[in-house]
Amino acid sequence: MKKLIYLFLVYFYSTFVFAHQPVMDMAPRWEDGYGFQLRYENYGSDELMDGESEIANPLGLERFVDKTWLEGVYTFDRSIRATFKLPYIDQSRTKNINGIGVHQTNSGFGDLILGLPLKHYRNKKAFTDNFSFTPSIRIPTGSSSGDFPISDGSVDFGLSFSYSSESPKYYTMIDLYYWFNTKGESEMHEGDELALDINLGYHPYHSNKTNTGVFTMLDITARYNDDPSSTTFTTASGGQRVQIGPVLVLYKDNIMFRTEYKHLVYEKTSGISNSRSSEFMLGLGITF
Repeated sequence: MKKLIYLFLVYFYSTFVFAHQPVMDMAPRWEDGYGFQLRYENYGSDELMDGESEIANPLGLERFVDKTWLEGVYTFDRSIRATFKLPYIDQSRTKNINGIGVHQTNSGFGDLILGLPLKHYRNKKAFTDNFSFTPSIRIPTGSSSGDFPISDGSVDFGLSFSYSSESPKYYTMIDLYYWFNTKGESEMHEGDELALDINLGYHPYHSNKTNTGVFTMLDITARYNDDPSSTTFTTASGGQRVQIGPVLVLYKDNIMFRTEYKHLVYEKTSGISNSRSSEFMLGLGITF
């Protein structure tokens, strides 16, 4: 029971997959624990942006991305764990090529992300918190060929610093992370990324008799992306954005279902690019 309560007190997943670690960031906490998660992510729009302003879109330029992630975690002990994330990507766009809107699509497995979350816990009677340091590496397992490639073919490196605290009813997390993106195939360079995530959670219901419950959260995310190189085909533009949205988790025993909506409240593109727009996510996880 203690494992189950721990699991769902910290069940969240960020809007952008690179920061937090599966399954549900800190679970499982017990030695030799492991788990898996399937997560669906959808974003994109036909809104054309120039900086902070929406502009006319006579060519019908658009960009939509669907990602289905397989994610897993293994705990050597509660303070040291290893994670993996592998996406399957289905993407489409209409791009301006010589004044003509050209429709392009591509699908396939993306780049594999490996992480090593290292945590330091402090436990009190009705309160616990932890500091976490997570180095990550992104390996180019996705295809970098074609007019609309899945991957830029680079090996990238990430660092995450986070703090979280929890009690039987409340949860708070602050995570700052940075991705250093190296140059890939065909001189493609997506640009580095800096991000801040804040999660404010509340655990309103749990039944000891049936091992079921509900968890809610407010997720706030902010992202800054450097401009990509002019030869990069995987992304259109750098820029900034802030998103806010609710998270709802339903659970029974060691199986979890999660849904999340992230509303775009601020966006500024570097140059002309389609808006990322709001995002929708679904997740299903299990731990052992």
